[in-house]
Amino acid sequence: MDASTPFTTTDIVRRGFAAADHADALAQLAATLGPDPLALIILFVSPQTDLPALITGLKRHFTATEVVGCTTAGELGETGYTEGEIVAIGLPSSHFATKTLLIEDLNDIRAQDRITTMIHNRTALAESHPRWTSEFAFLMVDGLSMREDALAADLAMGLGPVPLFGGSAGDGDAFGQTYVLHSGRFHENAAVLVQIRSRCPVHVFKTDHLQPTETRMVVTAADPAKRLVQEINAEPAAREYARLLGKDPEQLSTFTFAAHPVVVRIGDQTHVRAIQKVADNGDLVFFSAIDEGVVLSLAEPDDMVAHLDRELASLSSKHAPALILGCDCLLRRVEATQKQLTNDISRVLVKHRVVGFSTYGEQVNSMHVNHTFTGVAIYPPQEG
Repeated sequence: MDASTPFTTTDIVRRGFAAADHADALAQLAATLGPDPLALIILFVSPQTDLPALITGLKRHFTATEVVGCTTAGELGETGYTEGEIVAIGLPSSHFATKTLLIEDLNDIRAQDRITTMIHNRTALAESHPRWTSEFAFLMVDGLSMREDALAADLAMGLGPVPLFGGSAGDGDAFGQTYVLHSGRFHENAAVLVQIRSRCPVHVFKTDHLQPTETRMVVTAADPAKRLVQEINAEPAAREYARLLGKDPEQLSTFTFAAHPVVVRIGDQTHVRAIQKVADNGDLVFFSAIDEGVVLSLAEPDDMVAHLDRELASLSSKHAPALILGCDCLLRRVEATQKQLTNDISRVLVKHRVVGFSTYGEQVNSMHVNHTFTGVAIYPPQEG
């Protein structure tokens, strides 16, 4: 493309959408992404997909481009919230350069090796594209590994000034098996880190619509390795949480946890610590790190639709993004469903050109969080 030719949004980031059960889904996606050279393809894959058939299709239709991805807890597609789809993002070589790192075993604590590779990758991207100055990192990680907190903290040491965001791979609402995709295989207990350098301005962000209340609780017994809280305020955890809500502990459900999350204050920011379920013995199972002595506050939601619209609109204060790549917590989708807001949220996502997936957790810089929307806004190059 000549430098004087105006860019269109489809020139900058390619998008493709296909039904997961379509016999020619990958052929359809390949045709939509087009023949121009791509630096990378990212796939967000519904758990309804025949994964072995998808791997076979990749070898047929995407031989010239590296492909990474993960399974989802729902997709953010052409019409907003969707399920049963494969969402494809193509990053053209004319605007992006990428390096990927597969972390094959999340129990492997050799963080220094990863950090060294990240630094080498960043240096290589800078040397190959010295006039491109935008950088960010995108992480996809097994959402059932319970290793996201440690991984995010380790990776932060190799990022330098580069912002990171990402999401934990999902399995719908089944919580059975989650996968990340790299090198033509789906991997468990693994993660894929994508380091990206671009000629496009970018802005990494996180947002949630939850406000802490004055109702506080102290974790008095916990098993951090298993993300279990056994006691709150020296009482059985589920029973005490229900008491603070004024609810029957036998009636606690995913909808309860989505409507009444808890937050922890770290520095001058609050981060959500979402509850996944009640264990058979009355312990609370969390989606992210938790430990004894942590002070939690009950949170109450703002208007979910108005808040999301306002936050995404703020990303267009100077220029409108060509695309927002987003990671949206499953619990936000659950809350939207419970409140009959899915159509309204979908309209906001479409309005602001959001694509991505629903997650089992989100990452931003060194943190693993929940009930949060993380993403990157990618803007057209400001030539001249």
